[in-house]
Amino acid sequence: MAAAPFLAFNGPAVQGRAFVFPGQGAQSVGMGKDLYEEFPAARELFDHADEILGFRLSRLCFEGPEEELQQTRNAQPAIAVTSLALLKVATQVTPGLLDTPAFMAGHSLGEYSALVAAGALPFDEAIRLLRIRGELMQAAGEKNPGTMAAILGLDIADCEDVCREAGAEVCNVNAPGQVVIGGRREAVVRALDYAKARGAAKVIPLSVSGAFHSSLMRPAADGMVQPVATAAINDPLVPVIANCTAMPVKDGTAIRHELVDQVCRPVQWSRTVDFLGEQGVETFVEFGPGRVLSAIIKRMLRKSNCINVNDATTVRVQL
Repeated sequence: MAAAPFLAFNGPAVQGRAFVFPGQGAQSVGMGKDLYEEFPAARELFDHADEILGFRLSRLCFEGPEEELQQTRNAQPAIAVTSLALLKVATQVTPGLLDTPAFMAGHSLGEYSALVAAGALPFDEAIRLLRIRGELMQAAGEKNPGTMAAILGLDIADCEDVCREAGAEVCNVNAPGQVVIGGRREAVVRALDYAKARGAAKVIPLSVSGAFHSSLMRPAADGMVQPVATAAINDPLVPVIANCTAMPVKDGTAIRHELVDQVCRPVQWSRTVDFLGEQGVETFVEFGPGRVLSAIIKRMLRKSNCINVNDATTVRVQL
């Protein structure tokens, strides 16, 4: 028997609203602790995640140590549990959030949170898959050492050119003028030199354990094929915008392909925001630690209403 959806949405979609979920890098020690202490629904989710994983992920979220939380295999399920606990509590204290959103989207691992919220992926499966995904990506980073860097102030065509010249790859297209590249360390260093020569406003090397969303992650993508194939995945109740295509995935087959492909293909977040804006979405509710996605969306869609739900105070959403 199929598991009940994570949320029970009400009525037809609210066309102007989307839920979004952050990816790796949003984690911080202490995330979710106030939520856990105040709300039984959050406590239940964190405790259940601990059972699924067989260790105290909750303690790692609440107390660290930071270097252990930052590890890819831990950060990925940790961010998802925190994001989904925030969503679950917010829908309980703000019933209006159970009005069906028009779309959902998540950045990288945030796509798993979006799929859970949309009823396509059971919570148990998401946490299990994210632990596997994190372990595979961490291992791929050790097997094929690489790094990442942000380039600010160059358009995507110029970033693609410098990557082609340097042997690097575009990994995240976050916003116009905000692109993350990756590859082997020497290739990324060359690409940053070329980017500065082309007039980049700023280049920022990132402290990461691998070149995520690049071809160096191919072993991780291959490793995800079997776990994703055997996972319980349903058609979503709400369209989820895919990282790879920036278009809605509407059935389980497309989701399976997406969850494998997105490990080693670029995250098209800028195109995702453009698409949502074109569909008339004006209110974006970000569930998860930090406020990275809201900042990008507000910069791209200046008239949008971006709501951050990131702690026990902000779960009481003002719609």
